[in-house]
Amino acid sequence: MSPPSEDSLLAASAESLPSHPQANEFSAAERELLLRLAHQAIASAIERSAISLTAPSPHLAEPRGVFTTLYSRGNLRGCIGHALPIAALYRAVVETARAAAFDDTRFGPLAPEELSELEVSLSVLSPLRPIGPEEIEIGRHGLLIALAGRHGLLLPQVPLEHAWDRVTFLEKVCVKAGLPRNAWQTGATLQGFTAEVFGDRDRR
Repeated sequence: MSPPSEDSLLAASAESLPSHPQANEFSAAERELLLRLAHQAIASAIERSAISLTAPSPHLAEPRGVFTTLYSRGNLRGCIGHALPIAALYRAVVETARAAAFDDTRFGPLAPEELSELEVSLSVLSPLRPIGPEEIEIGRHGLLIALAGRHGLLLPQVPLEHAWDRVTFLEKVCVKAGLPRNAWQTGATLQGFTAEVFGDRDRR
């Protein structure tokens, strides 16, 4: 995996949406707007049409890291995002939604006939900060590991989905980066973050 730059997109593992959000920074109306914007961004790319990129509010115009995860018939269909707050949140949602639909190398580009069954989940990240292995709380913290030009990221919901303990979570994020499983013990840089997760399934 190539190292992320200021404008890079990272793929992340996320296979199912948690049954409840971890925080309530964003109102129901803001969540609805961001999810609708993600759908519009993908549809407009397929239809070659334009969407409005006017800031909907000062809050949603704040720079934030965000990952967009897509599902089709309950299966992961793409997950890409910005780990760093390099763009206004609403614009980052547009960019990562399109990237998850068309640029996640684990999947082929989204086809027009898939639009009707597409589900979106958004994970809005807190700022990254250095974290020690003993500080990691399963279900609360996501991890970004880096060593020798390799980077890997796993969202907070991933270890819950797979019933991983802390050591397994650390080993898996090393593997995601293409590093030895024990790289977290041998000089890799470890950063943690939390995420507010919400999606189409919460609207039902």
